[in-house]
Amino acid sequence: MSASTTTARSPGGTAANAEEAGRRVEEIIDHLTAEGDSEAAGAAEELVRVLMDFYGTGLARMVSLLEAPKAKDDPFAALLDDAVVTSLLVLHDLHPEDTSARIARALGSVRSYPVEFLSFDDATGTLYLRSVESSGCGCASTGAAGRQEVEAALSCFAPEVTTVEIEGAASSQEPPLLQISRPPSGALGSAPASPKTP
Repeated sequence: MSASTTTARSPGGTAANAEEAGRRVEEIIDHLTAEGDSEAAGAAEELVRVLMDFYGTGLARMVSLLEAPKAKDDPFAALLDDAVVTSLLVLHDLHPEDTSARIARALGSVRSYPVEFLSFDDATGTLYLRSVESSGCGCASTGAAGRQEVEAALSCFAPEVTTVEIEGAASSQEPPLLQISRPPSGALGSAPASPKTP
């Protein structure tokens, strides 16, 4: 077969032709409209828009990252650090790194809520982490926001992680804070008065 007649194929084995794909999408939407299912046709059009936006964003990120000065040393590394690009590569089974490496990238991208990797169970998709003590306030709302950030990063870099278990920070070995003793209730003001001078 000559080069001029060779058709590029996607990893799934189907012809990768933008014109054919666009025509097929239009046929499906026209069919739904002709059947009188306007709700399904509207949902299909919205689905196409969402997917086009997603892939468009990914392609724009790739171009931008490859044009960056640091990409000259290792262009692929720049792509693998990006959440959107990584999610596309993982989605199409094109990412060169294994699950452990991608989990490490995900956790490394979360700066506000540091956690320590403990283990990952392939069978259940459960990732076990430990919270790392930081100078934060320790509020429940801060912890919830941090957990959401960790889960969002994992959904991009390692979607095979379906459950995240985060243990509390390991107990500190530092001595307890100085305890200030207080007098018993009602004892204030009961000390003997100083003698009056004549």
